Amino acid sequence: MTLDDALKQLSHIARERAFGRHVGSDRLIQAGLDALIAGVESPSLAMLAGLLRSEEPEAPALFDQVLEELGLLFHPPTDPRAAKWAMAYWVAGQIADGTLDPATGTHLIRADVAYDLNYPEELEPLVRSAHNLDGWEESWGVSLEELNREAVEVAKQFLDKRPAAEAGS
Repeated sequence: MTLDDALKQLSHIARERAFGRHVGSDRLIQAGLDALIAGVESPSLAMLAGLLRSEEPEAPALFDQVLEELGLLFHPPTDPRAAKWAMAYWVAGQIADGTLDPATGTHLIRADVAYDLNYPEELEPLVRSAHNLDGWEESWGVSLEELNREAVEVAKQFLDKRPAAEAGS
């Protein structure tokens, strides 16, 4: 893992946690260890990476401390609707760049975002992709690979249409 990869991993986990996704202490500690081995420097990183199983409850606070030291701490918008839209753009970005399986990503958007936003029109193609991927059957005459490619394309189109103010999210 390169230094950049380690920083991306830390940033990714920071967003996951900020958007309310559960990230286990074992994963936080492993990310700290990966970062330390990759050459990331932070005063608290070695403490995080060296936590023992019995010390796992300390991992979330130490992880946040490491993020703060590295300037990677992420706070979603305080407005709940804006936070849901920020999550949608973040997940769509991962689908589009290939770091998140399209079925998993579209399901997250359908279940954790679209529902809470009362299924806005802008999310309809992603929700449709989630339904197609969740319910796919061989008899449909379209391959699962094609549905995955379609979901990636839909995610890219969604990102292209986002308001300029959201593009930095």
